[in-house]
Amino acid sequence: MAVMTKQVRSADGTAIAVERVGEGPPIVYVDGAIAHRAINPTAMQLTRLLAPQFTVLAYDRRGRGESGNTEPYAVEREIEDLEAVIGETGGSAFVVGGSSGGVLALDAAARGLPISKLAVYEPPFIVDDTRPPLPDDYVAQLDRRVEAGSPGDAVEYFMTAAMGLPAELVAGMKADESWSALEKVGHTIAYDGRIMGTTMSGKPLPADRWSGVAIPTLVIDGGASPPFMHNGADALAGVLPNAERRTLEGQTHQVEPQVLAPVLVEFFERGS
Repeated sequence: MAVMTKQVRSADGTAIAVERVGEGPPIVYVDGAIAHRAINPTAMQLTRLLAPQFTVLAYDRRGRGESGNTEPYAVEREIEDLEAVIGETGGSAFVVGGSSGGVLALDAAARGLPISKLAVYEPPFIVDDTRPPLPDDYVAQLDRRVEAGSPGDAVEYFMTAAMGLPAELVAGMKADESWSALEKVGHTIAYDGRIMGTTMSGKPLPADRWSGVAIPTLVIDGGASPPFMHNGADALAGVLPNAERRTLEGQTHQVEPQVLAPVLVEFFERGS
């Protein structure tokens, strides 16, 4: 199966690295926080599973992997990046977003990008008291660590404050050789914090942020994920005008590609 990698230019001139594989209707995959093609084997396995039926485009979000990182950062720039990737298809595309990447994709759809169908897996909303909300100064805390020259501290803060991992577990992870790859994208964690906005505050989702997203949207969660993930997915489906809800039994936030792929194939092929 032929794989092609190239760089496309976003509206501000930033080079965005895109990998293209497969033949058929186009799907663009959008990663969540700290992930990119070189360090997210789960996403890359998913693209290979989809490639027999679709042309799949996976890209490194700005500041990660082989993509550039023109400053200053703004969420609008990331929407323009996704627009440039979709532009490589010559028309409209299906889009799959994982975690906060799904929220970025929702914002892109709300801005009118040519997305014909959208699937999001476990956008990490906190809409009630089923888990502690993120601190009000979460993004500022990340920024301070990066500005102090300690992107690894930003990764550690993200894993403890946002992911809820025990500090002693994260301390052990820092001894692994993979930690250096995470440090290299530590500066981008605040980008996802800005994309999430107030949606991890323990309050209901804003009623109007995605109310104009009328395209068919599949909202998926894992049956083995914690309650706040289920409640967040339900809340999103409740504010979208054309949503479909699915729960994948036995799955967590680290979904198994071989379980997710056939669900996506069925959704994207339906009615096409």
